[in-house]
Amino acid sequence: MTLITILSIALGLAADAFAVSICSGLAIRRIKINKALKIALFFGGFQALMPLIGWIIGLSFRVFLTEIDHWIAFGLLSFLGGKMIYEAIQEDDSEVKVNPLDTYVLISLAIATSLDAFAVGLGFSVLNAGIVPAATAIGVVTFFLCFMGVFIGHQFGTWFESKVEIIGGVILIGIGSKILLEHLLAVPIS
Repeated sequence: MTLITILSIALGLAADAFAVSICSGLAIRRIKINKALKIALFFGGFQALMPLIGWIIGLSFRVFLTEIDHWIAFGLLSFLGGKMIYEAIQEDDSEVKVNPLDTYVLISLAIATSLDAFAVGLGFSVLNAGIVPAATAIGVVTFFLCFMGVFIGHQFGTWFESKVEIIGGVILIGIGSKILLEHLLAVPIS
């Protein structure tokens, strides 16, 4: 597999994580490099790990997992997006908001956005293609895009502070819906 092919796959897989990192940047009040690094490490790490896991599992579970991965991603992203929207329209500011730096939230988002990378790992297993270079490229590309995405989202959020969580929630639900529709219709949606 050529480097251009691997980088194209990496960019495609990183798109959802990049969008979610922008949403995370929207919700962070005081941005610091360590916050962006934490988000980027979670997304980049999961995007690198999932193809390896998929490759190891191989063909034995491929049919079952590819039939439900889009539902899992849709459910996780829709739940988190809906929660963000609900909390944004509540007038009680004493409620705890979705914290994009919370480890459990990050794990949920990282898993939801890396299920396609798991499926790519399964595909690499079928093709007997080397997984280590691909998984490394996927992880590195995702890390850098997500790191930048947090800062992009933070800058955008300062312009629209009152609607930040609603925008982020709608984007998360949109990403989940896009993943679901792509799998149900079996065509990529741009």
